[in-house]
Amino acid sequence: MSRKRFIDPFEPEHIRRLVAEFGSPLLIVDCQRVRTQYRKLRKALPGVDLHYALKPLPHPAVVRAIVDEGGWLDLATTGEVQLAASLGIDPARCIHTHPIKRERDIHNALEYGITTLVADNPDEVRKLRPYAGRVALLLRVSFRHPGAVCDLSRKFGCDPEAALELARLAAREGLNVSGLSFHVGSQAADAAKHVEAIEVCARLLAAARRERLGACDTLDIGGGFPIDYTEPAADIGRYCAPMRRALARLPRRVRVIAEPGRYLAGPAAIGVATVMGRAQREGHWWYYLDDGVYGSYSGQLYDHARYPLSAMRTGPLLPSVLAGPTCDGIDVIAEHLQLPRLNIGDLIVGRQMGAYTWSTASTFNFFPKATIVAANRQPGDSGGV
Repeated sequence: MSRKRFIDPFEPEHIRRLVAEFGSPLLIVDCQRVRTQYRKLRKALPGVDLHYALKPLPHPAVVRAIVDEGGWLDLATTGEVQLAASLGIDPARCIHTHPIKRERDIHNALEYGITTLVADNPDEVRKLRPYAGRVALLLRVSFRHPGAVCDLSRKFGCDPEAALELARLAAREGLNVSGLSFHVGSQAADAAKHVEAIEVCARLLAAARRERLGACDTLDIGGGFPIDYTEPAADIGRYCAPMRRALARLPRRVRVIAEPGRYLAGPAAIGVATVMGRAQREGHWWYYLDDGVYGSYSGQLYDHARYPLSAMRTGPLLPSVLAGPTCDGIDVIAEHLQLPRLNIGDLIVGRQMGAYTWSTASTFNFFPKATIVAANRQPGDSGGV
């Protein structure tokens, strides 16, 4: 039986072919790279159940690739629950981690069959009281991390000093506290804050278990594992080494889960845009693309990311600016670039564009979002190449 031959859809010949077939702008997702990223992180965090956080790239091909690898899912909204249900994903492989939920979000998650939910304050705990007996509750703890590019503990999580009292409230409401969760933020340079959070949560779990406040046998260590952008990130094995040592000190009964999103999706996609116009302004060539910061480059505003950019043309380098298509002056992708002189119709490629790009894009000015093409799907998946 012959092995499936994977293409590299990021090679220029395939990029041109896909643009000719599907148009521009385009987001090319390589499912083989998704699988590779999953395997790297699984090796770096052995014994940790990896729940893909859908929000960076909630595309069926990505979800399917991770689940087929044996992965799990982290859902946070009714829309994400509906996507998982439409793909026939076993709800036992899913958790629902939004700490602040509408009543219908709770109902839809439980109706689908998800039982692990998250809360981080007394009001949210009380919302779950009618579902006592059906919910395994994770209490989210805040660990502020000024070194992270995206600080997720500013908006969510209780102070560590308040976690035990919150667990006592949950127990009084008849809820099973199955464990704790945290997210120290995204794109941090090292795992020191992860280690601190693991050690603090280990002590809190032991204290809650002594008080018989619930099973207290699960720890969710969040996500935010860094990837390369215009600056290199640490190798994931070395990055996770201190976390591995901290996790090894947990009691064997504690199940550890994580919520990777960016690490799995980010390197697995490129954005392809077409030069639709050009002009010389103040000694620079301005190139106007059919994608911009209101589209796939929205991550520059919302995610503080800068993507490696290149032109699919060679020649002497000139001072250049890349701008998006809308009539808004803020819609400038990058300045102070050195690019060959480009023609209308030439292609610009942005790399590491799988996370918080297409998912946060808008159709401002009625410019359409990029079309997604998923390459290297597994046999039997519909669509893609």
